[in-house]
Amino acid sequence: MRLEVNGEERDVADNATVATLVEALGLGHERVAVEVNRKLVRRAQWPEAALAEGDVVEIVHFVGGG
Repeated sequence: MRLEVNGEERDVADNATVATLVEALGLGHERVAVEVNRKLVRRAQWPEAALAEGDVVEIVHFVGGG
């Protein structure tokens, strides 16, 4: 199925969840926030948060520094 991830079209498995998407993108779980269709998905919900055709996903990386 096709999703929009951070403004880019991506093909993902039909049974993808937020957790599998984050893992497939090689992103660390500690400093990442995920929003699906403009709704924040809590990290504890990632494994059950199923993605659907046409979903719009925004993934934000937190960085420290000054």
